Amino acid sequence: MDTKTLIHQQVTENPVVLYMKGTPQFPQCGFSANAVNLLKACGVSEYMAVNVLEDPEIRQGVKEYANWPTIPQLYIHGQFVGGSDIMRDMYQTGELQKMLGAGGGQ
Repeated sequence: MDTKTLIHQQVTENPVVLYMKGTPQFPQCGFSANAVNLLKACGVSEYMAVNVLEDPEIRQGVKEYANWPTIPQLYIHGQFVGGSDIMRDMYQTGELQKMLGAGGGQ
């Protein structure tokens, strides 16, 4: 399976997917830690977390898949949401909670 197909499968078969540096228990950058904390604040305890530091092909592939240059990247129900700053802005307006509350990861 090529990288693009694998990423597509991950984001479409899991309600919530976070591509991040590190793991939810041990984030390896502040932006990834922020993304994990925002998901937790929204009440999401179950989601697929992909540590891009473990796989250079996934790390590059996810940037190409979303046409988004940075990590972390959040997907909800197969839809690219954005990175840490976008997640924070959406959380502050309540939009992130609404997206996640519609069956996302709970």
